[in-house]
Amino acid sequence: MVSFEHFTIEDGIPIYLQIARHIKQGVVARGIQDGDEMPSRRMLSALLGVNPNTVQKAYRLLEEEGIIESRAGAISYVTLTETKIEQVRKELLENDTQSFVNAMQKMGVSKGEALSLIERLWK
Repeated sequence: MVSFEHFTIEDGIPIYLQIARHIKQGVVARGIQDGDEMPSRRMLSALLGVNPNTVQKAYRLLEEEGIIESRAGAISYVTLTETKIEQVRKELLENDTQSFVNAMQKMGVSKGEALSLIERLWK
């Protein structure tokens, strides 16, 4: 079953998007595999202390993106192909990079300074 052991809710970002992102990060890191069972909507809402509709919204988004599939009895499973994993990876990379670029631009950091920072911190 997909784990939410290290999941923490952050302020300022809709919770359903955080849940979906957690799943996507697990997919890219290969901690979540094709065929893994998702927690039930009620179980996950109780675990996270959120409204069941929030979990439903996250699951619906993941279904629309072809990452999970709900079967009889409302049990949801991860459904992945290598193409889908690569697509999710590119999406996360682009979104995170755009957030970084936006933050640097707001602080008046030049492209050269930002690239120097990346070079220095890359390990």
